[in-house]
Amino acid sequence: MNKILLIIQREYLTRVRKRSFLLTTFLVPLFFIGLYVGIIYLTKKSFDDTHGLVYIIDDEGSVATQLKSNKNITYIQENKDLQTQLARLDSEDKNTSILLIPKNFYDTKKAEFLSSGKLNISTQKEIQNDLSDILRNHQLEALGINISHIDAINSEVAISAKEIGIDGDTKESNTEVAMLIAIALSVLIYLSLFLYGSQVMRGIVEEKSSRIIEVIISSVKPFQLMMGKIIGIGLVGLTQFFLWFLLTLVLAGVASTFLVSKDELSNQLLNGSAQNTVLTDAASADSTMELPQSEILNILQTVNITEIIVCFFIFFLGGYLIYSALFAAVGSAIDSETEASQFTMPITMPLLLTYALSFGVLINDPHGAVATWLSFIPLTSPIAMLVRIPFGVPTWQIVVSASLLVVGFILTTWVAARIYRVGILMYGKKATLKELIKWFNYKS
Repeated sequence: MNKILLIIQREYLTRVRKRSFLLTTFLVPLFFIGLYVGIIYLTKKSFDDTHGLVYIIDDEGSVATQLKSNKNITYIQENKDLQTQLARLDSEDKNTSILLIPKNFYDTKKAEFLSSGKLNISTQKEIQNDLSDILRNHQLEALGINISHIDAINSEVAISAKEIGIDGDTKESNTEVAMLIAIALSVLIYLSLFLYGSQVMRGIVEEKSSRIIEVIISSVKPFQLMMGKIIGIGLVGLTQFFLWFLLTLVLAGVASTFLVSKDELSNQLLNGSAQNTVLTDAASADSTMELPQSEILNILQTVNITEIIVCFFIFFLGGYLIYSALFAAVGSAIDSETEASQFTMPITMPLLLTYALSFGVLINDPHGAVATWLSFIPLTSPIAMLVRIPFGVPTWQIVVSASLLVVGFILTTWVAARIYRVGILMYGKKATLKELIKWFNYKS
């Protein structure tokens, strides 16, 4: 046991002290925060850059007065001929255009649009919608229908989703948030299991190719070495996840506070709105701040964040232990990483299959037979169960799944250790499935 602890300590400290570990630990949260800030900045800039200036030549006579300027388009009516307006297109920016309204607009339902370049599609669509509204109102008036009565009709239905618990209590439910969390967990667990499992294989291949392994094996048993490497690298992964979580919370809080106080667009994004209004005073800024914060709190209350975090670490650790044991067996059977593909593909197929199904079957029917059975199979449960948990999973299923994951780890480690003990000292011989079976059955 002391030897395993020494190997764990060596693997952990060696990797944690590496410059690459420090860089990835601190740069990944900065990257995501930078991405968040960049999206907000570029979105705001795109609103500013696509503001259209539209000069109207209204031969019909009544349309121009009904076109109202808004945050995206400024309508200007001038009594100038077309040639004068066309000359203006060359002297002004690319977002300047001319809208020609013919005399028979209400009959033909057509208008012409002139610009020096290709106009932004959203601006063009908005102008088309404005003209369609004017045409609709004209047709309603022709039928003797009061437009104000039509505008007063509101046919939108608001559905408040409630989830009934086992004890009969109800709580707010938000399927969209559960789907986003499920997809994020699926991607994260898939990448992390593959990444840290590959590190175990790579470390064994490096030691084997440099013949250091021969010296190490003279002091410790192959099983002790394999377990020490698996647990040590696993602890590195948990440390990195923990630091990512803390740094992301801190940086996201700082970035959100700064952006919310100085950039009105962040308020719109938090509200799910695409509007680009400018806050003119501190009082209006405070009032708009209250709504997003309350909405965020309500959304967070629809999912059990504590359960998700705890289950993530449990199933990440269990899945990592299973797959790292398999990767360790592969590392012992090969002499270089170029030979690894023929072995890594079969062992990662269950993980890849569950990852692919998580975007369709698991999310669309998280309580169905396929999703439930996949969450009980040890090779697929790390992803399948984590995808299901945001949608609400009975506690007994989580316990059974975690227990089967432990049993799967013990069985997988036993199989991998029998291959590892022979393969770790094999050189120059290309490993095949037949050879692996022979190593497994070998009696020392």
